[in-house]
Amino acid sequence: MEDSTIKFKLAEETNQEMKQILTSVFCSLSEKGYNPINQIVGYLLSEDPTYITNYKNARTEITKIDRDELMEELVRHYLFS
Repeated sequence: MEDSTIKFKLAEETNQEMKQILTSVFCSLSEKGYNPINQIVGYLLSEDPTYITNYKNARTEITKIDRDELMEELVRHYLFS
């Protein structure tokens, strides 16, 4: 019997959920006339959810994402894509 540890990751599922939420928030911000990139960056830097509109429940949705995980994924995507 092998004595190695198996790593269990839900990364792909989590990444898909983050992408879906971020895309939805982006669309909500755009529809309301905001610059979505600036608003999302403001939220990520400050953790102040008022950067995100309540329109279509976007503010509630973005708070479901762990900011640190999102920033880690954004940097990983930027560097390796």
